Amino acid sequence: MSVATAGRLESTAAAWSLPWLAQRLQRSLLHIAVIGLTLVWIIPTLGLLISSFRPSTQILTTGWWTAVSPPLQFTLQNYQDMLSQSNMGTAIFNSFMVSIPSTVIPVTIAAFAAYAFAWMKFPFRDWIFLAFVGLLAVPLQLTFVPVLSFFVAHGIVPDNLTSLGLPPWIGLWLAHAGYGLPFSTYLLANFFRQLPSDLFESAEIDGAGTLTVFFRIVLPLSVPALASLIIFQFLWVWNDLLVALIYVGGSVEVAPLTVNLANLTNSLGQGYQLLTAAAFFSMVIPLAVFLSLQRYFVRGILAGSVKG
Repeated sequence: MSVATAGRLESTAAAWSLPWLAQRLQRSLLHIAVIGLTLVWIIPTLGLLISSFRPSTQILTTGWWTAVSPPLQFTLQNYQDMLSQSNMGTAIFNSFMVSIPSTVIPVTIAAFAAYAFAWMKFPFRDWIFLAFVGLLAVPLQLTFVPVLSFFVAHGIVPDNLTSLGLPPWIGLWLAHAGYGLPFSTYLLANFFRQLPSDLFESAEIDGAGTLTVFFRIVLPLSVPALASLIIFQFLWVWNDLLVALIYVGGSVEVAPLTVNLANLTNSLGQGYQLLTAAAFFSMVIPLAVFLSLQRYFVRGILAGSVKG
């Protein structure tokens, strides 16, 4: 091999190695950033979990990171005291009674509305959709007074509903459904628009009606979007405190878990070990819901973000 040929090969190898090294460096920096962000989110949660199993004397005198070194001193007494002193069982039941209907109602209505906006033609469809989605820009705080006045005027309050033999959480169901509908409709409509039009044309040729197309074609193909929407809505309702305080108040009989935790903060300011146990206990259900549906999360949240 001549000297000139060898020189050209070396220069070509050097030219190829530089982009490769730059790409590897970018990947390494990206991995470091992702790991760093993950640790930022995990470390406080890990500290809360460890603190919830530590005796009060240890919590007051040492940091949670010292608990993993011998001698290990962990106890379940915090959870036992928390369940016996804070009416936690009723609060958990109330949270389920609020969160499940408040998730099912807006997701169901939004699915029908999104299908209409995506594939049905009617006058002023685009303008109505634009106005509907524009409600996302309205702060919740602006709606509290008029909506609460409407509920009080029409008897949609816990005490009156209970006296009528109705669930006392109806006001919360309606409030969360109204607050969740704009985003739910926007997300599902964008996903429905990306479905192939050939499917709808073939269904029409076969004589399928609107409801048949919706239940047999649209919904089965929209599982990722529906799952991600369920995650969003359930987590928002489960972790909500402000809306629950406004429309339910601090009544122990109907208050969800977040209101109960707020009351614990006021009444057990010195019982930090009980607060850690209650706080971590409230995280178990949202974590279970997210982990069970997380494989659909990325596909659903990216629905409609790209075309083709």
